[in-house]
Amino acid sequence: MSYAILDLLLTILQFYQWVVLISVIMSWLIAFDVINMRAPAAQTIWRAVEALTEPLLRPIRSVVPAFGGLDLSPLILLLGIQFLRNLLVGSSSSLVLG
Repeated sequence: MSYAILDLLLTILQFYQWVVLISVIMSWLIAFDVINMRAPAAQTIWRAVEALTEPLLRPIRSVVPAFGGLDLSPLILLLGIQFLRNLLVGSSSSLVLG
């Protein structure tokens, strides 16, 4: 795999990790009424973050139930992304060594 493509994939995965973390933090702030969802800017940001994360979180939520009211799907998604990043980095090091 080309190093430029690998670097691009790793950057996209890192960006997506940040989007998932932003989603988690925003959901907490919305739940505790720190973020006013009546504000158009907050609604726009929340819709964008939700549109990016829900396609991958929804299937995880259908398999993993909420644990005591706590949604563990973002944690599972972050672990999956980290696994994928490690897999990509490992395959690139085998190209260098092999």
